[in-house]
Amino acid sequence: MKWFCKNWYWVGGAVAAVTLVVLLVMWNKLDILVRLQTISFIAMLVHQFEEYGYPGGEPAIMNIALRNSDIPNRYPLNQFSAMFTNVWGAYIMYLLPVFLPNVIWLGLAPMFMGFMQVFVHGIVTNIRMRSFYNPGLGAVIFLHCPVGAYYCWYVAHNDLATTGDWIWGAILTVFVAVFGIGFMTYKVLCSRDSKWAFTPEEMKRFNVEEKMRKVRM
Repeated sequence: MKWFCKNWYWVGGAVAAVTLVVLLVMWNKLDILVRLQTISFIAMLVHQFEEYGYPGGEPAIMNIALRNSDIPNRYPLNQFSAMFTNVWGAYIMYLLPVFLPNVIWLGLAPMFMGFMQVFVHGIVTNIRMRSFYNPGLGAVIFLHCPVGAYYCWYVAHNDLATTGDWIWGAILTVFVAVFGIGFMTYKVLCSRDSKWAFTPEEMKRFNVEEKMRKVRM
């Protein structure tokens, strides 16, 4: 468990690479909805790798830039809560639609979640850090948004989605964002005494502490 908590995003990067190879090999045999959902799954894994692996820095961004924590290596976000919410979110929310492509509301939710990342990374974090880029934004702009926009256009253009699909997709997205991620991360799994501290290497990525020091000067 300790090893996985420290390396889950590297594992995710490897899974993304393998999934991409499988997708390319099987491309002509797959329905377009399956293709889009698979690309969306890959996008989320790339997004997480960008946040935590390279260039990384998400632990410091969450705890220093966004939360101004006095113990930023473990509170409120810690290694375990980051691993738990990101892994279950990616491998359940993003993989289920790959195997159930005709359940459109289930497929819309990860696309909506990708759009929400524009607000988190493109607006809130950039404003707080006074920047134009922060780790995760690249995947949002070049993967989440284009794939999500095309998926939404495709299901609407081909009358695959009912009004209920759009509503339930939105409800699932809000539930996952508020309860599955927000509540679990910042209420259930956070502790000032958590043993799941981020490593110094993880905290130094993207040089967040120095960037925020300059912002606050």
